[in-house]
Amino acid sequence: MAEPAFWAVVPAAGSGERMQAGRPKQYLELRGRPVIVHTLERLASFPPLRGIVVGLSPDDRLWPNLETIPATLLSTYAGGRERAVTVLNGLLALAAHADPDDWVLVHDAVRPCLRPDDIAKLAAAVEGHPDGGLLAVPVTDTVKRADMDARVIETVARERLWRALTPQMFRLAALRQALERALRDTIAITDEAAAIEYCGGRPLLVAGQPDNIKITYAGDLALAEFYMQRQEQGA
Repeated sequence: MAEPAFWAVVPAAGSGERMQAGRPKQYLELRGRPVIVHTLERLASFPPLRGIVVGLSPDDRLWPNLETIPATLLSTYAGGRERAVTVLNGLLALAAHADPDDWVLVHDAVRPCLRPDDIAKLAAAVEGHPDGGLLAVPVTDTVKRADMDARVIETVARERLWRALTPQMFRLAALRQALERALRDTIAITDEAAAIEYCGGRPLLVAGQPDNIKITYAGDLALAEFYMQRQEQGA
């Protein structure tokens, strides 16, 4: 029996409203190229990866202007109004290429600083785990819970708390079924691991690098450039 293959889904249908930059944040310029190009190149640097599919908004007019796309890109597809729908549509798009037991890496389009070593680390750690897993970093800051008026209610113990990153890696069929169930039950799903958890799974947390940041606010672009420079210097 052949070993399960690796594929990637990149949800990129968001509008990036919090950035307030006039265009989706995946198309903002980082070191002379759109953020999403850096992201796709980082994913494509993982040799076992067979192919990538990218979920776009039906209103996307910027994707055709991209000049450099990795050869591992299989196709784009129509995303949905929420992340879970976009990822589910990506899994359905992969069904023409992948087997149900193949591994799927879901990675944010706006995480361009992903280290190739972390992809390999995630794959090696999760391949033998029945419920898949995800890159994450332990919480080091003091965490406060607030009320609706931003007043502190309590200090939350940070022991065993982690910040979820991407990629998140799961079997194609298991993730598809989990997302379908969560959407059917109208459960709020903010990442793929949450869907697996809702269905009783316990994904493995794999320690990643904290420089795998998500571009959300304007200052994040400068920070991403700094991290990329540091990575090139071997830091």
